[in-house]
Amino acid sequence: MAETKREIERKYEATPDTEIPDLTGAAGIADVVGKGVTELDAVYYDTPGLRLAADSITLRRRTGGEDEGWHLKFPVATGIREEIHAPLGDTVPRVLAGLLRSRTRGTPLVPVVRLRSSRDVRHLVDGQGRLLAELSLDTVHAERLTPGNGTAGWTEIEVELADGADPALLGPVGKRLRKAGIKPASAPSKLARALAETETETETEAEAGPAAAASAAAQRKAGAAAGPGDTAAVHAEEQASSRHADAFAPAGGQRAPKAPEAAKSVRHRGARLASGYAGEHVLAYLREQRDAIVALDPAVRRDLPDAVHQMRVATRRMRSAFKSFRKIVDRSVTDPVGEELKWLAGELGTARDQEVMAERLRGRLDELPRQMLLGPVRSRLRIWATSHRADARRRSVAVLDTERYLGLLDTLDALLDEPPLLPAAKAKPAVALPKAVLKDYDRLAARIELALGLPAGHDRDLAMHDARKAAKRARYSGEAVTPVLGRPAKRFAKRMKAVQTVLGDHQDSVVARETLRDLAVQAHAAGESAFTWGLLFGREEATAADRERELPEVWAEASRAGLRASLEG
Repeated sequence: MAETKREIERKYEATPDTEIPDLTGAAGIADVVGKGVTELDAVYYDTPGLRLAADSITLRRRTGGEDEGWHLKFPVATGIREEIHAPLGDTVPRVLAGLLRSRTRGTPLVPVVRLRSSRDVRHLVDGQGRLLAELSLDTVHAERLTPGNGTAGWTEIEVELADGADPALLGPVGKRLRKAGIKPASAPSKLARALAETETETETEAEAGPAAAASAAAQRKAGAAAGPGDTAAVHAEEQASSRHADAFAPAGGQRAPKAPEAAKSVRHRGARLASGYAGEHVLAYLREQRDAIVALDPAVRRDLPDAVHQMRVATRRMRSAFKSFRKIVDRSVTDPVGEELKWLAGELGTARDQEVMAERLRGRLDELPRQMLLGPVRSRLRIWATSHRADARRRSVAVLDTERYLGLLDTLDALLDEPPLLPAAKAKPAVALPKAVLKDYDRLAARIELALGLPAGHDRDLAMHDARKAAKRARYSGEAVTPVLGRPAKRFAKRMKAVQTVLGDHQDSVVARETLRDLAVQAHAAGESAFTWGLLFGREEATAADRERELPEVWAEASRAGLRASLEG
């Protein structure tokens, strides 16, 4: 079973003869207790192309010390990492390998660096002897395990906050160290420094072939390159490259439509557009969503709060951007990718939708007087939510292990490496981007007009739902161009969000009524009273009616005069 902890630490440069200054009196430190020297031996694993290092992720197998075993660390913020610990074993634990799958995608994890450290440990304690932080003076020897076999050595100081201690402690401790001439470390981690300092002369991308070229960006970011002599590793990278080349083939096995002729659509290898072009801003937004999907994968697997929702949002934003900026990015290429994103959002949506609905209905029950709660309504809702959540949770995790999902990630990489940009991609952002946003706005306006023109009932419910999707798309496009257009786009997105909120609550009431009917049927079949479920059904009908009456006013405010002019500058 893997254990998780939050690691908060600071690193400093040192030499073998560095003297640690007196730290007592700094931020409540009453004493510094020497704990002796520990010998640590850690082997760090990564893909041959160093994909983990490129994302500042570390995976190691360490012996020696109190916490020997496998450690997987994800960055949270500067000096803060989430550490997941698994028992010592000869191979990468399955649970840790799963958390890395969105990065590795079938490429094997191999030893890349070995670090042997002599760690001189001191405990910083308060007046009651409670541990506040651990300071260690580490003498490190690094050995590159990939071809090249470079070595390096250095000494550093590491100050790691104890569990539950106040992070503010690190400031005064750091100040004492700096006053003693001890500077903060330039490398964010031992691994990053080892990769940089053990790097030897490597092959060029052309010499290494397409496998190395595919991982070159990750190598450069990590500060190291894959070695030329690891046959198994290169073979694995070639397999990944093969999947990458087929990335535009939909899940059904048939290849997506080819990009139009060069006169209409121009692929830009590496997306090397000048920052003044509209296309570069769109690509930056798309990359942001792709990166979010990959980064959120481990959080979804760990069932962290809001992870599924955020991953769904990223898929929806990307799919929406394909449509909104179809004059910039060729839809004949992106449409099949958008369908795969829709599939992923749908698979993830089961868990999220059940969670939201259970929360909504619990809130509705809390609003009722006790005398209106007839029968074991809370127990029935709890059973419904628990059973559905368990099934949805298994489904969400299972989909992340499918070839279809991993193929989608490869597809996104391929699309952003060689984006199918149309000539409008080279237009000025102030011209091309407002046009795209206002087209989404016009689409929303038409759908709201249609919905408000229908009588209350099923047809209006469907029209309101269509308008909600249009409002979300308009909001997303406004948010996408905010870095370029600034305050007008931000205001636009805020107005569209207000419309989306009203339409969203209306749609939630529609779905809630379907769920309440099912719960009422189940209660009746079990011999329980269905009164409370019927009462909630009526309240949800009233909520929907309220949102329908509210919509014209909200829309009038969102679409008030000056909106178009503010976006067009």
